[in-house]
Amino acid sequence: MAGTSKDPLLQPYQLKHLTLKNRIMTTAHEPAYPEDGMPKDRYRAYHEERARAGVGLAMTAGSAAVSRDSPPSFNNVLAYKDEVVPWIRNLTDACHDHGCAVMIQLTHLGRRTGWSFGDWLPSVSSSHHHEAAHLFHPKLIEDWDCKRIITDYADAAERMRIGGMDGIEVEAYGHLLDQFWSPLTNEMEGRYGPQSLDSRMQFSVDVLQAIRERVGSDFIVGIRFTADETEEHGITPDDGLEIARRLKDDGLVDFLNVIRGRIHSDPALSDVIPLQGSKSAPHLDFAGRIRAEIGMPTFHAARIPDVATARHAVAEGLLDVVGMTRAHMADPHIVTKIIEGREDDIRPCVGATYCLDRIYQGGEALCVHNAATGRELSMPHVVSKATHRKKVVVIGAGPGGLEAARVAVERGHEVIVFEVAADPGGQVRLTAQSPRRKEMIGIIDWRMSQCAALGVEFRFNTWAEVSDVTELDPDIVVVATGGLPQLRLYEQMEDTKDVISSWDIISGDVKASGDVLIFDEAGDHAGLQAAEIAAGSASNVEVMTPDRSFAPGVMGLNLVPYLKTLQESDVTLTVARRMFGLQRDGNRLLVEAGSDYTMKRTTRPYDQVVINYGTLPNADLYFDLKPLSRNLGEVDHAALLGGTPQAVSHNKDGRFSLFRIGDAVAARNIHAAIYDALRLMKDL
Repeated sequence: MAGTSKDPLLQPYQLKHLTLKNRIMTTAHEPAYPEDGMPKDRYRAYHEERARAGVGLAMTAGSAAVSRDSPPSFNNVLAYKDEVVPWIRNLTDACHDHGCAVMIQLTHLGRRTGWSFGDWLPSVSSSHHHEAAHLFHPKLIEDWDCKRIITDYADAAERMRIGGMDGIEVEAYGHLLDQFWSPLTNEMEGRYGPQSLDSRMQFSVDVLQAIRERVGSDFIVGIRFTADETEEHGITPDDGLEIARRLKDDGLVDFLNVIRGRIHSDPALSDVIPLQGSKSAPHLDFAGRIRAEIGMPTFHAARIPDVATARHAVAEGLLDVVGMTRAHMADPHIVTKIIEGREDDIRPCVGATYCLDRIYQGGEALCVHNAATGRELSMPHVVSKATHRKKVVVIGAGPGGLEAARVAVERGHEVIVFEVAADPGGQVRLTAQSPRRKEMIGIIDWRMSQCAALGVEFRFNTWAEVSDVTELDPDIVVVATGGLPQLRLYEQMEDTKDVISSWDIISGDVKASGDVLIFDEAGDHAGLQAAEIAAGSASNVEVMTPDRSFAPGVMGLNLVPYLKTLQESDVTLTVARRMFGLQRDGNRLLVEAGSDYTMKRTTRPYDQVVINYGTLPNADLYFDLKPLSRNLGEVDHAALLGGTPQAVSHNKDGRFSLFRIGDAVAARNIHAAIYDALRLMKDL
């Protein structure tokens, strides 16, 4: 490729004895796909998809645990077990078959885990203090712990070498090694104490020396480290540069992977892993400074979501290899599309961070708008052509409807889409009203461009009736009409009067004023987004939820920007309080509130009451079409889950097969609507 392209990203890179075929990597991350701590077939398939599509280096795991007293706080690879070796071999062989180098990140979590995981051993650290993100107090590490863990690192590195890895990366940001480095987290005495940078680094030097002695000089060893904690009394940029110099002078590592910031709390983590609405590549220039002053092979990743930014990083000499990890979760075929001159076809990462928030809440990494990511064993990233061309009618141009149209047209079907609004997008377009979340419209724009390029016919400003559908004589009808705001309170039989919905506030149809209560019983983005907007015009805003924590559906990292705005605006956050009813009192509304824990009730006046309680299916058309369909709307779940075509036929007079997806079925989220569409349409 280097001989035929001048693109900086497509040039090979020589890392010691290893030739990387291009300058694009996926940095270490743990999608939480292991089974029993082993990177089995699902894990392999995930990385192999990106290797097949051309990525130069796959850095796996984030991070693989080297010791039993470093149990994963979510589903990580267990590098301390001998049984990991054959699974590592399967993974490396699969990536190597496509010319992709593959490494793995190793770590001891230190205080960033807890005693109630794994074998219930006490966590250890260079400090007694817990971190905000993991409320487990660690044991102050002893000398015999240090000796044991040093050996554990060497043992794990040897397992990875035997498993065929091209190298390893040791993690030193927020984990045990840099807990020793940082004056904020080192309370040791003696050889590893905080008295000097030499003593703070000594433990990591001992670890790296033990690894080198075990794996030899030819095996690649690198380090991903925080070179600036961006906090008073922590590691400074000058400290970071000096650490890098010493690592280079010791000759123990072959590359540096630069991090800036801390990960001890959700707000800190959201600066290290920036969210949508934040500046792209905020730490790139700092990483470039490390490369310029130290002169070692330098890698970096932090919100480098697009090819232009990645190309700039390499072309300007800021990095040797650029990490595009979340971007490859959105589209694993980035490199192939660069090579083929199809950069406009790249599915964009919209920075929703659904992937990471799911992991940190104990789930598995999923991309908000690529339902095949993590499901490579059952879902295609590129759909196959159908054997027979059919006519498909989709009602609704939200994310689910557009995905259904995209997949159907890629299958070779004729596709017609009805949309009542003037523009596509549904609830995503509503979400993108907020400047901080405007990138979400990329979910819609990408699908529209794909559909337009392949000839999907769109009929906007059209309220589809039964006759509009049947006149087209379709083979398949997909109802993706979404939902409408649910305004009936929990277990009450009538709509709550005199209230408005979160959608009314977000859309701007209603301007918040006076004292505003936002009663959030859905726990999703819409409640907090409405609160953000209301805080700009109302006198006082209160968000009330009956849950014991607010907005559980938003999850940790995405809560950070909401909390910054809401706390700066002095919005009141009330948990474990339920709205039981309200009545009008002149120009004000008297809200009766209490909780599920006591019979006590209080009444308080507000000027506006906003309800956020999800949606009710907007499915009238579906039920009108149902008796005219062959399958009467039934979905064969066995076929759906098994990846075979739907063949239900109950009505011999039926003219088409009918399905509904997304919020037209029940209130869920963007990913669920897109997944509904992909797994249904890929086999029709």
